[in-house]
Amino acid sequence: MSSAIFVTVLAVVFGALLLWGFRTLPGERWQILATVPFGKGPDGSWRGVNLTYYGLFSAVAYAAALALLFVLTGAVGVPAFATLAVCAATLAVCVPAAGVVARVVERKRHTLSVAGAFFVAVPLAPMILWLADAYLARPLGYRLPLLPMLAAMAIAYGLGEGLGRLACISFGCCYGCRVADAPAPMRRVFKHWHFRFTGTTKKIAYASGLQDVAVVPVQALTAMLYVATALAGVTLFLRARYLAAYVLVLVVTQGWRVFSETLRADHRGGGRWSAYQVMSLFAAALGVAVGIGLARTSAPASDLAAGLRVLWHPDVLLFIQSCWLAIFLYTGRSAVTEASVSVRVRRERV
Repeated sequence: MSSAIFVTVLAVVFGALLLWGFRTLPGERWQILATVPFGKGPDGSWRGVNLTYYGLFSAVAYAAALALLFVLTGAVGVPAFATLAVCAATLAVCVPAAGVVARVVERKRHTLSVAGAFFVAVPLAPMILWLADAYLARPLGYRLPLLPMLAAMAIAYGLGEGLGRLACISFGCCYGCRVADAPAPMRRVFKHWHFRFTGTTKKIAYASGLQDVAVVPVQALTAMLYVATALAGVTLFLRARYLAAYVLVLVVTQGWRVFSETLRADHRGGGRWSAYQVMSLFAAALGVAVGIGLARTSAPASDLAAGLRVLWHPDVLLFIQSCWLAIFLYTGRSAVTEASVSVRVRRERV
């Protein structure tokens, strides 16, 4: 398969998924995926734990990002077990960091911040790659291509966060300001293209009282930009332009995060500049510096067919599936909603 066909297929699949999500997920029906009863109340009903579409789409985004990461690292000759080790180490720190940073910045226990996780990942990823190269690859007689791996991780992040905006739409978080409050040029655009979230349990409703109000579709803008940037990064990567791919994804995603904060209405911490904007600027500057520093190291050519073969390794597939399940259970168990389930016999069918 040529790189052009590969990128085109990804664009069609992800584009269709995003379009469906933009049209469907703001509705009330698309917040709670299932309710699991766990204890009976005094009135005979069951108390239930809600499993959310937020968790489902977060898990799908992580799985898609990991799959792309294995394809890209496999394309430059990185063994599957080395990528697996780097992924496991990075996720083990960054997934919990999403909650820790959100608690520090927003003073809320039951929320997550992808921006916070990425802020931790930017200095962490080069360190993990260096350790994997020194203590895993070299003893086995080969070297890890550090810049291509770093570029692959950045591209995977861009794709994962872009698809992950579907989770935010379903939950009604990370929402934009009212269209009426947007700058005049944007009002003319978003007068016809905006989100209206329905349902009192959506975050936009109980946190800001903006249920059924036209708001700037900042999640959709982020999703489209990030996925498109990730696919452009894939194109550059498969042409062995690793530094360009890395810098493109890093600058576009973090630059957009700085700007998009001005379009959001949810709480982002105090101050004229939010902590997330400062984090993004720092992450972009540090990441570009690291990428330029690694540009002097040798890097192999890419082979898409070799990368696709790595993806179909049983251990890789099991790892991606395990991460999907872990992310779904970690992010999908709602801590801010509860349910009562009443079970009864349908007498007309007895």
